[in-house]
Amino acid sequence: MKKFCVFILFLIVVLAGAGFWGFQQLQQFVQQPVNVQNDQLLTIERGTTGNKLASLLEKERILDNAALLPWLLKLHPELNKVKAGTYSLNGVKTVEDLLKLLNSGKEAQFSLTFVEGETFKTIRKRLENAPHLKQTLQGKSNDEVFGMLAMDTNLNKNLTESHIIDGWIYPDTYNYTPNSTDLDLLQRSVERMKKALDKAWNGRDKNLPLADPYEMLILASIVEKESGVAAERPQIASVFINRLNAKMKLQTDPTVIYGMGDNYNGNIRKKDLETPTPYNTYVIDGLPPTPIAMPSEEALQAVAHPAQTEFYYFVADGSGGHKFSRNLNEHNKAVQDYLRWYREQNRK
Repeated sequence: MKKFCVFILFLIVVLAGAGFWGFQQLQQFVQQPVNVQNDQLLTIERGTTGNKLASLLEKERILDNAALLPWLLKLHPELNKVKAGTYSLNGVKTVEDLLKLLNSGKEAQFSLTFVEGETFKTIRKRLENAPHLKQTLQGKSNDEVFGMLAMDTNLNKNLTESHIIDGWIYPDTYNYTPNSTDLDLLQRSVERMKKALDKAWNGRDKNLPLADPYEMLILASIVEKESGVAAERPQIASVFINRLNAKMKLQTDPTVIYGMGDNYNGNIRKKDLETPTPYNTYVIDGLPPTPIAMPSEEALQAVAHPAQTEFYYFVADGSGGHKFSRNLNEHNKAVQDYLRWYREQNRK
């Protein structure tokens, strides 16, 4: 009996020693450095078990030997709540860092910027080149994309499809996680523009010569393209509002350029100003049929609350801004001043 008790005691000591040794091994493992490259991503699928995670880490060469990982997760269940997703491993140094990240659910974030004044043609290229953004719009026409966005506007359905979405993208920087879709990102931007347009329209000054929110969007896009200096937007808007009230043609070059499409080579000739297109505001009366670019919210607000001026003309002043004029005589003088400045600059 005494020998049996000694044996049991010995067994307990051995097991305790083995347990302590195993515990020490796990404690060392959790602080083990991981092999991570700069900007490395790791994707965790749904239903990933401890064994699957260990195999994944070895396959990605993040750990040379992850055999202890399943045991670690059993011993520390608070680290065994790994969430599916794609994670950026920047800043991850140890196994513990990695498990805390995978338990947090904080997926990698990327960003894409839409710039005010851009057209949808440019924005489509940005979407196509965005890293880790799932492409669902490739091969689809702009008209098809427009239909997928389920837009409800007063658009002229006889327009060519390439013009339809211009104006509806809210310029800003958008964050997204890997495998987000290009359509989702686009929809987020469109929803923001709808809200900004509703806000501007509902809070607009009285007696603006605009029939509906879409006309405000169109005019805001023109103001955006004409604004080299942001502070001038209300004055530029006032010129166009004054012209609309006076039944004068808008005569704005950006609309001519937009109507020229791929035929525009960087210069506008007299012939271009005289060639009829739906967007040539030297020829047509009133507004063009659609926006010509993506306006900023500041441009929308400038149209909603234009400066109270007697200006009907403006021309570049050579410093990035404009010289505003009340009548044609003042305007012609301002044009001559600009041309004189331009010739002097070219002689330098």
